[in-house]
Formats: sequence, structure tokens, C-alpha cells
Amino acid sequence: MPSAHESFWSHASFAFVGHSAKAPFPKLSYGELRRQGCKVFAVDPSLATLDGDPVYPDLASLPEPVEAVVIETPRAETAEQVRRAADAGILDVWIHAGRDTPEALAVAADRGVRLLTGRCAVMYVKRDLSYHSIHKWIVQLTGRY
Repeated sequence: MPSAHESFWSHASFAFVGHSAKAPFPKLSYGELRRQGCKVFAVDPSLATLDGDPVYPDLASLPEPVEAVVIETPRAETAEQVRRAADAGILDVWIHAGRDTPEALAVAADRGVRLLTGRCAVMYVKRDLSYHSIHKWIVQLTGRY
């Protein structure tokens, strides 16, 4: 049976939220899902385009609803992004490893958001051999996948 982290990627559409003026955008997971043919949208107030794709300043600006969101913003912005996801009706949210905060967790619990934290998203989406696949193998071996 797939884990919640594996099942997250069965959604039909995703938004990836970053703030590249302050931290790197989650390009690896965004790019990998895009390469796999998934419907993905980039959200970043400091970018206009990403690899030729339009970038939206916030979740409310997306041209259509999405089913799930990956947040990889600076920690100070994470709780607000969880609020924005809930406001947009997106209840499946992955906060990239190391970006969660007690406030973000509280917002998610209060708003009924199904939240995943504590893991690198790339480990679950990247299919070819890379340091992420080695990380995945180690996590599987230790029973934490």
C-alpha cells in the first residue's frame, strides 16, 4: 500500500509555491512532474517565467483550480501559504522538508488541510538515478518512506 507521501503524487494538478528572491524555487520537483506530463503551475511573486512557463504571483491568480500544492518558501512565509492554499480550496499540501513551522501546522489543523511535512518532495517524484534516488533507497531501507 502506498504511503501518504507516495499517494500525494496521484493528483491530476499541482501548484509549486516558492519565493525565489529569498530562496531557490522548487525547480527539481516542478520540472520532474512537468517532464512526466503532469499539469503543474509555478507560483512565485518574484518570477515572471520559469523554463518558458508563466509564473503566477499567488495561488488566487492561477488560471484554474489545482488539487495539491507543494510549498517551498522561506519558513517565515509558510503559514501564510498554507492559509492561501486553504482559501483556494486546496486541502492537500506538502511543506518541503525544513520549511514547516508550528504556526503552519496549526493553520493546517484549523483549516482541515491534509498536510505532509518533513520529507523532500524530489525523493518521491524523481525516477532516474540521482542522489535523491539514493536518499529514497536509504529512507525505504530504514522504514521511514
